[in-house]
Amino acid sequence: MNVVVRQQALALGALGHDVEILTRRSSPSQPDAMAVGDGVTLRVLTAGPARELPKGEHEAWIDAFGDALRGEGPWDVIHSHHWFSGMAALPVARERGIPHLQSFHSIAAPDHSPLSDGERAESPGRLAGEAMLARASDGIVAVSTAEASTAVDRLGADPRTVAVVRPGVDSVLFHPEAAGAARPRAEFVVAARLHPLKGIALAVEALALLPRALGAHLVVAGSGSAEVPGYRTDLEADAARLGVADRVRFVGALSRPELAVLFRGASAVLVPSYSETFGLVATEASASGVPVIASAAGGLIEAVDDDATGRVIADRDPGHWADAMTTVLTDLPRAARWGEEGRRRALARGWDVSAAELAETYAAAVDGIPLPLALGRGLR
Repeated sequence: MNVVVRQQALALGALGHDVEILTRRSSPSQPDAMAVGDGVTLRVLTAGPARELPKGEHEAWIDAFGDALRGEGPWDVIHSHHWFSGMAALPVARERGIPHLQSFHSIAAPDHSPLSDGERAESPGRLAGEAMLARASDGIVAVSTAEASTAVDRLGADPRTVAVVRPGVDSVLFHPEAAGAARPRAEFVVAARLHPLKGIALAVEALALLPRALGAHLVVAGSGSAEVPGYRTDLEADAARLGVADRVRFVGALSRPELAVLFRGASAVLVPSYSETFGLVATEASASGVPVIASAAGGLIEAVDDDATGRVIADRDPGHWADAMTTVLTDLPRAARWGEEGRRRALARGWDVSAAELAETYAAAVDGIPLPLALGRGLR
């Protein structure tokens, strides 16, 4: 389950709201319903084959999922995550006379636009569907001002209907090492699915530029992508070609607790993505008390404050990334300040804060009044 969806739902439940998360059945063994937390129920609906589907195949089952939704409820508001869910849910919301809010999490590039390395062209259905949802929904819930602006500029959404509700962070799970604990070695971490869009090759190139005397290693945590099944092999070949194969380690997909342990033992977490709507990994790293080095892409410039919680790199020159990594390893007081400031900010942005803003947005939609955190109201 998407981390943002799960954590916001649990926090809404803790605030006293009843929340149902509805998802498509991806295995015959899944129960029809299960309690996720206080006030939060996960319901599994049959729509299409009971197996995992690549994102590109969800479009074929939109109508079937919409039909399944018609047998559920009642609800006060429907909040759809990703465009194909919105295409199924918006007609149901209209039939019932309740508001429909839409979160995209990623927005397709315009037709005929150049693609980033490894990016696939989107289906015409997605391009048209996202534009329709942006205009027809009662509100858009974006995770960053960058995503909100994209919804307005690219999809034609009315800025008065686009609310910015940034994710929270679990500062209990993600916390710094105990005072005085020594990190075992200079270690940088990338936590992302193995896909070219995540820019992991750039991290490998930057590592290769660091003096060997610094003893730096790179740990890559994340599962492979069905879209590019050979990407890990490509990265391993890059590491071998650059002479750092012995300093790059792939650990696969980690549980949330395992990821928290990895983060707090790192010298810094790298987020070299070509694009991110927000960058939850960055705020989880900050909560862990470690600096973040991120690309100036999308919402990452809101998740990382340059020279306050880490470094934001405006280009993809591996030399500039290597410079930032060297700073972390050689200017320890500065790196410590970045980690401490990141932790301080994370403590102020728990999931309870994010959920309270989301509940406020829902209430405004139900009451038919302007969204309080809307981009067009100048509040975000």
